[in-house]
Amino acid sequence: MKKGKYISDLYKNIEGKSFSVDEAIKFFVDKKRSKFDETIEISMNLGIDPRHADQMVRGVVSLPNGNGKTMKVAVFAKEKKAEEARSAGADVVGAEDLAEDMQKGNLNYDRVIATPDMMGVVGRIGKILGPKGLMPNPKLGTVTSDVKDAVEAAKSGQVQYRAEKTGIVQAGVGKVSFGPDKLVENVNAFIEAIQKSRPSGAKGTFVKNISISSTMGVGINVNI
Repeated sequence: MKKGKYISDLYKNIEGKSFSVDEAIKFFVDKKRSKFDETIEISMNLGIDPRHADQMVRGVVSLPNGNGKTMKVAVFAKEKKAEEARSAGADVVGAEDLAEDMQKGNLNYDRVIATPDMMGVVGRIGKILGPKGLMPNPKLGTVTSDVKDAVEAAKSGQVQYRAEKTGIVQAGVGKVSFGPDKLVENVNAFIEAIQKSRPSGAKGTFVKNISISSTMGVGINVNI
């Protein structure tokens, strides 16, 4: 398949070159498309084998400038906690009724949060939520009594990350329209969070490769 002229020109500009984070971000901002606000994505290849529990990398990071995505949040809570979730901006709040709705296939959410007392209900649909990466987890702050903070964090652009089977962690870290300064801050915050999450079982070089790309652009390898 022939590459379009836009992509071909991008490749000509990066071929054989090495970029810092600042240079890579500047490249995408300078080469942005006028009619589409692309997402900037980062991919990190880690020296781990996620099949081993002591080498799993998983967590959350609050990006300084958000990720530019409108997050749709569902919360499992009752009574007072349900009201707190609604006040904080949750899109849907419920209990057994919400679980039934999700069982019907209504899973158009970016984040699912639950209070500890609701995990019995949530557990019944774990086989549905798990494959979608939506299962609430205490380690990710999505099983909590403080639903207000959890909802506000999700809405503000908090990013969840988890290593894939190949040891790659990736995430969207903002829109081209953010400008270079804010994007660089977000990228550096994500890299720092991954470095801090190095598991005890990781041996040798932890961060093997970092690549930054745009939605419709090319991937640029970044100096570690």
